[in-house]
Amino acid sequence: MIKINHIAIVVSDLEEAQNFWVQALGMPLQRVEQVESEAVKVAFLAAGEAEIELLQPTNEESGVARYLQKRGGGLHHVCLEVADITATLERLRAYEIELNNEMPRYNEQGRQYAFIHPRSTGGVLVELYQTNR
Repeated sequence: MIKINHIAIVVSDLEEAQNFWVQALGMPLQRVEQVESEAVKVAFLAAGEAEIELLQPTNEESGVARYLQKRGGGLHHVCLEVADITATLERLRAYEIELNNEMPRYNEQGRQYAFIHPRSTGGVLVELYQTNR
């Protein structure tokens, strides 16, 4: 079964963005983390079983910084949780889907993830996430 794990939104100022999402809208702020491997500072907001992630780049060379410079703030990617990321990537390759990551990567918590190129998804960057819950 596939379900939404999180929706990531790029922002230029994390604290300013929280004025809307946390203060005005009332979404619970779960935590804020620095993710060195992706060069972002992330605010995690509870949204039912999923999360909203507000991404602020921490340097000018990161992919998120380039995205912000080119497109401005807004929706960055949708993350789908899958039971078996390796099998999912194999299935996507069989359908000739363009992958940003041919093999899963690991985040700081040991979770596997991979990105699918927007050219294959109708313009949306899609992240796959295996959480082993």
